[in-house]
Amino acid sequence: MSTPPAGRELGAFLRAHRELLKPSDVGLTATTRRRTPGLRREEVASLSGVGLAWYTWVEQGRVTASRQVLEAIARVLRLDAAGLRHAMRLAGYHEPTAAAASEDGADRLAEAIRPVLDSWPTSPAVLLDRHFDLLGWNAAWVALWGSPEFVPADRRNLMWVMAADHRVRAVFRDWEPLAMNVFQQFRAQAGPALADPRTGEVYRHLDEDAPEFRHWWGCHSVAELTVRTVTVEPAGLGPVRLTLSSFHPVDDPTATVLLFTPHGAADRARMTELVDLSLINNRSCRRKYRCIYRWWAGK
Repeated sequence: MSTPPAGRELGAFLRAHRELLKPSDVGLTATTRRRTPGLRREEVASLSGVGLAWYTWVEQGRVTASRQVLEAIARVLRLDAAGLRHAMRLAGYHEPTAAAASEDGADRLAEAIRPVLDSWPTSPAVLLDRHFDLLGWNAAWVALWGSPEFVPADRRNLMWVMAADHRVRAVFRDWEPLAMNVFQQFRAQAGPALADPRTGEVYRHLDEDAPEFRHWWGCHSVAELTVRTVTVEPAGLGPVRLTLSSFHPVDDPTATVLLFTPHGAADRARMTELVDLSLINNRSCRRKYRCIYRWWAGK
């Protein structure tokens, strides 16, 4: 039976990285002269916790390794995040599994993406993690839907916002189909995140705060959140058409950036007016709070 091309590519990829390592890189001592560079197959197999025959077959493209086996091999071969993603995709997996991102990792990603979000002054944009928790947003998002800072941290999630935040429901003209599609998109891309405790926590909050839409997160249908034009109606400004698109940051393919771009010149002008008004209101509020604080501090 011939070896599938993807299997050959994966085997060549693993072999190339095996040959780049020295025994000392993985805590071994080279005691004999080696005829080939790098680690031996039996060394990688032993350190990975798999049998020599099985590892040999993986390099030869004769078997499909599980995610867990590939992750163990990747650790031994010192693959970085990009290398692990590549190996997983060659093996037929969309992306490596991982524990929920640490708070530090989420903060670093949000800080790295913040300049990107801020570069769209009239286009509402938000950064989501693998659970659709909101990690970052720009001034245009705040102007249209209010700041997520005022949403309790355990409910700061796009699914909760779409189902339970009445500010969002009041602004979207065709709110329900888009909200339902957000849940379908989450299921389509979440993978192992569906079984994470954080997903269960979000669903429990949705049960408490928007039980009338329980069928959305109880359903198993999936769909892609494809490019589309949506209409929002901010109070006093009239309708604004926005083109919804999304992409995944290279640093974390499990994260998503949602971007709502004004559809035309008139829509851009209205978003500019809305953002400018929001910034003026925010500055006024900050001055008010500073005055209150000075009065309170001087008592």
